Amino acid sequence: MAVNRLGLVVHQARPVAVAAAGAVRAWCADRGIPCTEIDVWRSDIPRRSGQEEAAAAGHPDLIVTFGGDGTFLRGARIAAKNGAAVLGVNVGRLGFLTETTADEVLDALEEVYQGRATVEERMMLTLRASRPLEMPIGMEALLCYARGPALPPPKARSDQEVGWGVALDVIAVNDVVFEKLARDRQASLGVYITGQLLAAYSADAVIVATPTGSTAYSFAAGGPVVSPYTDAVVFTPVAAHMAFDRTVVASADEAIAVRVLPQSGQVAVSIDGQLRGVLNPGDWVAAYKAPARLRLLRLGQTDFYRRLRDRFRLADAPASADQAPPFIRPAAPVPADLAHLRLPPPPDT
Repeated sequence: MAVNRLGLVVHQARPVAVAAAGAVRAWCADRGIPCTEIDVWRSDIPRRSGQEEAAAAGHPDLIVTFGGDGTFLRGARIAAKNGAAVLGVNVGRLGFLTETTADEVLDALEEVYQGRATVEERMMLTLRASRPLEMPIGMEALLCYARGPALPPPKARSDQEVGWGVALDVIAVNDVVFEKLARDRQASLGVYITGQLLAAYSADAVIVATPTGSTAYSFAAGGPVVSPYTDAVVFTPVAAHMAFDRTVVASADEAIAVRVLPQSGQVAVSIDGQLRGVLNPGDWVAAYKAPARLRLLRLGQTDFYRRLRDRFRLADAPASADQAPPFIRPAAPVPADLAHLRLPPPPDT
């Protein structure tokens, strides 16, 4: 892809991230490519929406993040609003979403610059709500302590239709989480799929996730791993006080709505780990597949299952003592009935 302008999102508390970002600035200067740091956290300036950040940076066509998956999500929300691609440089611990390391970032950028990278698209979620989301006074200081300033509540889009709620100008790459605010008050939530009540939950939280987000909070709450190459909406309750506490995997064309029931305490709404508003009894929010897709830069054939195996050390179990091969791929030509499948590269490559 052509690279005309870069945006950088840097985890400033990690020296490795700061140093790698400096090397990228020098790389851009050598090639005459404008480069701007975006989503900079400052206590005296409120954080901006994704569209505002992209506009202030001159609408970069590539955003590079330096940190872990949290930093990647900061860059992804801006890239998604601008139609830009995003490349993650991992200096964190897990790195499910990031593509390369700090030591490899200049080689990776050269691959992109020479047109040898590919773009992988991922499904995202967007929201409609019974009213615009709001943040009560003092809530940011309570729930965002030591994590940097909070993002503003998402703005309402202009394309409103009576009865269908307020369309919010926001996307979620990983998940939307509805969780109780008071420790002594459960969240009482009615969950609807395609407009029909599935169940009423008394729970600590409920999660609506994308396939990409299935390996994040949803996974920690007992949800399944869903291939990021598919489109689906994943619903997972957290510590539900009922017998049916299982995940439901809905089709990508099915919206999942969450209504706060009259007996519930207040409910916080977090999008990709960021608190974005608080709901009162009677409020509702619907999460559904966003029209746009996130564009991830990949430097070779994507290998989600290798990442899954390595991140969770799945090959360290006693059953792997016989050293099972990392993949099975004959060197012979691919048969016609397998040609449409996603396959690993031949052994020689």
